[in-house]
Amino acid sequence: MSSFSEWAVATLLRPVLILITAMLLFNLSTLLYKVRLFAESVLYLLFCSDKSWKKPKDPITVFGPLLKSGSKAVEKKTIFFIRHGESTWNDTFNKGKHRSALAFAIGFIPGLIKANLYEVYLLLSGKMDSWFYDSPLSYLGLNQVNELANFLGDKNKDKLEEELVSILRADPGAPPSQLLCSNLRRALSTMAAGFRDRFARRPDDKILVIPSLQEISRNPDTLSLTPAHAPITPSWIDRTSKICDFQSIFVNQMDMSLHTGNKPVSTNGLKRMMEFCDFCFGLKEDYIVAGGHSVWFRYFFKTFLPSEIDHIAKKNKIVNCGCVAFTLLKTTTDEGDCYMVDPNSVRVIYGGF
Repeated sequence: MSSFSEWAVATLLRPVLILITAMLLFNLSTLLYKVRLFAESVLYLLFCSDKSWKKPKDPITVFGPLLKSGSKAVEKKTIFFIRHGESTWNDTFNKGKHRSALAFAIGFIPGLIKANLYEVYLLLSGKMDSWFYDSPLSYLGLNQVNELANFLGDKNKDKLEEELVSILRADPGAPPSQLLCSNLRRALSTMAAGFRDRFARRPDDKILVIPSLQEISRNPDTLSLTPAHAPITPSWIDRTSKICDFQSIFVNQMDMSLHTGNKPVSTNGLKRMMEFCDFCFGLKEDYIVAGGHSVWFRYFFKTFLPSEIDHIAKKNKIVNCGCVAFTLLKTTTDEGDCYMVDPNSVRVIYGGF
């Protein structure tokens, strides 16, 4: 080693390493939590079967005869699916519709470097935050959510659309609805900002955070940073936004009592979708608004729409901040509860597929 190299190590590298070590030790609790999260993400990558399950029976075989006979054994709920805005993970790894394939390809490596550097900064500064894990809304995502909120506030719509949006807004005289959401921050922020006007008028309204809506994937962005039953913490991007008071809504209008932490490695998407259906029909409200994720929603339509129906919802994702309404049917057989999406009821409220 040359004398210059020795000087560089002694005068530059060692102090930097000492400083980094000191910062990590000072923020030891955050470091240990992220180490645990990293270990969980490795377990998910290696062992999870989130997208693996035996294909269930075609629901039309159960519901077809019942619907033809007009049986009263069929229950109904109206469900609204609202997909989250673009996340930091999407910004780094997905092209999206806002840029060309060439622009994405040219910017991918610089964007990946930026994301990793920011992840290091968040770790060293002791922030319980992440670019990759439980990825929050990006700046573009915040703009998309703001546009959704503006759409909900605009009353220049056709009659049926206005009736459905009136339910979403919880207007006076509209049937009551229950807000549900995934435990991942991008969905929670989307619901918080998207329904800001509803919360301003109805401070007692709550979003029930339920684990069954957690995204179907083995990627680290689908792991929740929020410990079981703990309050949601706004991301560094949420904190800079003026579109709503995220902190206030997270504290006052998020019900975390059902948030039991991350999905277990042993679960899969079908189990959570069935849990979601069971939960919806256990609620007294006939209208359910669910904030969640594109892959989860697409699998839901693939599973509960009749197999013979070639519907766009089976093939395409709901766009960022898109809203789709449909009727979910339930009946009970000797084999247990069965569910089906009425294919004639699927209606795009905002954004589409």
